[in-house]
Amino acid sequence: MSLRDFFDKIEPHFEKGGKYERYFSLYEMVESFVYTPKTVTTNAPHVRSFIDMKRIMTYVVLATIPCILFAWYNTGVQANAAIAALGETAQTGWRIWILQTIGIGLNPDSFMANMLHGALYFFPIYITTLVAGGIFEVIFATVRKHEVNEGFLVTSMLYTLILPASTPLWQVALGIIFGVVVGKEVFGGTGKNFLNPALTGRAFLYFAYPAYMSGDSIWVPVDGYSGATALAVTAADGHQQLVDFGITWMDAFLGFVPGSLGETSTLACLVGLVFLLATRIANWRLIVGCMVGMIGFSTLLNLIGSETNPMFAMPWYWHLVIGGYAFGMVFMVTEPVSASHTNMGRYFYGALIGVMVVMIRVINPAFPEGMMLAILFGNVFAPLIDYFVVQANIKMRAKRHEH
Repeated sequence: MSLRDFFDKIEPHFEKGGKYERYFSLYEMVESFVYTPKTVTTNAPHVRSFIDMKRIMTYVVLATIPCILFAWYNTGVQANAAIAALGETAQTGWRIWILQTIGIGLNPDSFMANMLHGALYFFPIYITTLVAGGIFEVIFATVRKHEVNEGFLVTSMLYTLILPASTPLWQVALGIIFGVVVGKEVFGGTGKNFLNPALTGRAFLYFAYPAYMSGDSIWVPVDGYSGATALAVTAADGHQQLVDFGITWMDAFLGFVPGSLGETSTLACLVGLVFLLATRIANWRLIVGCMVGMIGFSTLLNLIGSETNPMFAMPWYWHLVIGGYAFGMVFMVTEPVSASHTNMGRYFYGALIGVMVVMIRVINPAFPEGMMLAILFGNVFAPLIDYFVVQANIKMRAKRHEH
């Protein structure tokens, strides 16, 4: 039986009056993601683009595949290397039991051992995110009598990739529920939210449970192991000391450093960016603005300098590869709903985020990361930026007509 035949066979059970009518919205979302919906317009429904919501969301998920695959490998490498350093006999858990039972083991030099170990951390977080967030998506869709669209698939994937592998599953569920409800559904659902839902959930966990979202012991999911991130080392001793901790610029660029699941590899993020730009899902103006803002402000701080704050000396190319800057720029800054919608506004919106992430990282010692807060800050100001751009255009046209 083909997958299409399977959907045709079970569809009557989900329709009105069917056995599983209450799950109709969730069924439609899954079927629509796999196949073209049955109800489509014959002509382009948009003035400037024929790309529908399903294609946009599908392309974004596809763009995250390099980050997903590298998340598996790097998480496994970090965990297996830490276990080797601490002693394999001192570690327990169902993941280790599975790896040892099937004979793959915990060798950090084994590609398969690293991939599988990392996947055993990734999938529980992702499945928890899908189940917990999906339940509330269905609840709101049922109450409002509208479909559950593919937007949640993107939110769930991005949310998973920005979490540490050591995040307790109950916190994973709590964070995505908060992101879906407070970050999106209370404003009307997909397309009406002014905050990025994935970042909203992550920010909630950061402020509600800071001990689980920051510090030196959360980035490598091995009990008893402590390893500082590149940003933490730089904030304390300066980027020149990263080599002493075994972190080179190329390591950070490729992603072989501790960090959140899918944020460590700048290379994987750039591969996704090329795909999003080639398919015209991401707007290049947002990327240009974010890069110009980050490079310009970090260079200014380099020139100013500081005898007490080593972060002033960190050049822009280090800001690019450490922390969540690259991932946030590619997948969060370019998010079309919460970003500015005018072409000129996109430059200012991206630049605002680029400046803010450097400002938070360098000047505010309480938040060595900064990208998450910078993007949420930009989300809040996006409507205001568009307003001033539109008003400026109106005034310019009025002046032209006066003459």
